[in-house]
Amino acid sequence: MRVESVFDRLEPLLPRVSKPVQYVGGELNATAKAWDDVAVRWCLMYPDAYEVGLPNQGVQILYEILNEQPDVLAERTYAVWPDLEELMREHDIPQFTVDSHRPVGAFDVLGLSFATELGYTNLLSALDLAGISLHAVDRTDDDPIVLAGGHAAFNPEPIADFLDAAVLGDGEEAVLEITEAIRRWKAEGQPGGRDELLLRLAESGGVYVPKFYDVSYRPDGAIDEVVPNRDRVPYRVFKRTTMELDDWPYPKKPLVPLAESVHERMSVEIFRGCTRGCRFCQAGMITRPVRERSIEGIGEMVQRGLAATGFDEVGLLSLSSADHSEIAEITKGLADRYEGTNTGLSLPSTRVDAFNIDLANELSRNGRRSGLTFAPEGGSERIRRVINKMVSEEDLIRTVSAAFANGWRQVKLYFMCGLPTETDEDVLQIAEMAKEVIRAGREVSGRKDIRCTISIGGFVPKPHTPFQWAGQTDPDTIDDRLRKLRQAINADRSLGRNIGMRYHDGKPSLVEGLLSRGDRRLGRVIERVWREGGRFDGWNEHFSFERWMSCATAELEQLGVDVDWYTTRERGEHEVLPWDHLDSGLDKEWLWADWQDALDAREQDDCRWTPCFDCGVCPTMGTDIEVGPTGRKLLPISPVGQGSPVRNPAFNGG
Repeated sequence: MRVESVFDRLEPLLPRVSKPVQYVGGELNATAKAWDDVAVRWCLMYPDAYEVGLPNQGVQILYEILNEQPDVLAERTYAVWPDLEELMREHDIPQFTVDSHRPVGAFDVLGLSFATELGYTNLLSALDLAGISLHAVDRTDDDPIVLAGGHAAFNPEPIADFLDAAVLGDGEEAVLEITEAIRRWKAEGQPGGRDELLLRLAESGGVYVPKFYDVSYRPDGAIDEVVPNRDRVPYRVFKRTTMELDDWPYPKKPLVPLAESVHERMSVEIFRGCTRGCRFCQAGMITRPVRERSIEGIGEMVQRGLAATGFDEVGLLSLSSADHSEIAEITKGLADRYEGTNTGLSLPSTRVDAFNIDLANELSRNGRRSGLTFAPEGGSERIRRVINKMVSEEDLIRTVSAAFANGWRQVKLYFMCGLPTETDEDVLQIAEMAKEVIRAGREVSGRKDIRCTISIGGFVPKPHTPFQWAGQTDPDTIDDRLRKLRQAINADRSLGRNIGMRYHDGKPSLVEGLLSRGDRRLGRVIERVWREGGRFDGWNEHFSFERWMSCATAELEQLGVDVDWYTTRERGEHEVLPWDHLDSGLDKEWLWADWQDALDAREQDDCRWTPCFDCGVCPTMGTDIEVGPTGRKLLPISPVGQGSPVRNPAFNGG
């Protein structure tokens, strides 16, 4: 059946909206396939604005993998701004893809990648605009399967009412297996309808279908149990782990945005996972074990990606990029290869204790010397032991001193406020650390124009981490500590004027915390917030704390729970958590023991370089840590190819 583009109806509206270019599609390396030539059709959505969603690596990887299949197509859709949403409703235009402007409701699967829970209201906007029933139980065989992935999908319970399914973990192989199940089901004439397809997906053990699980509650509001209600459905759903990343060198042809986006660079994921054991870090916990790409594979991806895009910056991505066992060889090899081309290299995430000046010099060799960014996370030594961020102030001062001595003039430091066991004094130590950075910089450089910017976010306890039992700090306490910190910085004007401070108030963090550790009872809160105008909750100008609190009070009061019950309350060891049936591989007893170690400020080593401390991931998932060093070289230092259609000077003359 032919599915018509809505662009003819959309185009006349675009002059009336902000940033209309984000809706037109046609980016370099975008794909548009004939609708009738394929068997399975995916619509991939990042539930935020185009400028945030387009650079998302997860969506780009799946987009390319699916489109490489001869009988599969994948297109993209992003959340539309409220100005266009209003016009679309007025003119009866459905949620559309940017590739071919096809209605999202016509696809087989609507796959959403959730990096944060604050995108949940945008999910409801997209469903409603697409003409897809908000509640999964109301959908028919003609509706797409609404499938969630991404880090927030490790606890999809707050949006369980709106999802047909969720996949935990890596998506490369999962999307192909789901595609094959859909292809076969359609070829068989769709036996058993939508439920049979969902059962086939669920019985694999790697796809979570919320409707096939019943949740019961105790009188005190806690969960009594979560059990499957179909014979073919497993009790626990496991996460997917892609080993051998070199076998999945994606994206090979990154999308080049038409409109301004948050990251305009060619990004290569150099390894996945982290075993540092920072207790606040959900990403580090749920992406275990560490799996490195080979040095040759990285070199090939960079070369191919630059040729395909024309970007002049390469971001080497991971949770802590300097931890790659061959990062020195990688950066030197890339700096050698692209010397004189003005192709910049960056490590967006770097630990203080993994950073050195040789690395910094390689990153800046091609003419760029941007500010250095580190994340001590906690102000005092004590709180850094609690969160297992084993970085001393001496490490930091030594590193930044070396950087200032080598020509850097500014450094940015990331911290969190509201960490478990935190006191005012822990936060005030941030001011002392920042002042010490300025003093050290002035001393080694002999200059006065040294700057330090501290950026502070509110801590949110996350599922599948040792802090999943912690009580979240209330916004008033966080705001009070940050006011005291500001006063402490300004108390010494000779140093304070060189220290910038950026922070958000604690209110968005509380809502994120409510959704992060919530259960199915929060679905009614999310829906009410959306019906009362909630959109783009990750954006300050759209977020309304008052709306979230009033809706939560109205919906939760009748259930005997409230916002504090979900956020500031500390959980007990044996409480059934909403995500206990979703298996990240981490042993719950190990997580609890690590939580107790945190309360005692005891540190845990990185298992990459020490004997296994039995977190459970490798034996449960059948995986293992894969790290070098391999001792190989990056790639031949040969002249880069001629005849590239792109502007990067690396490809202009050999």
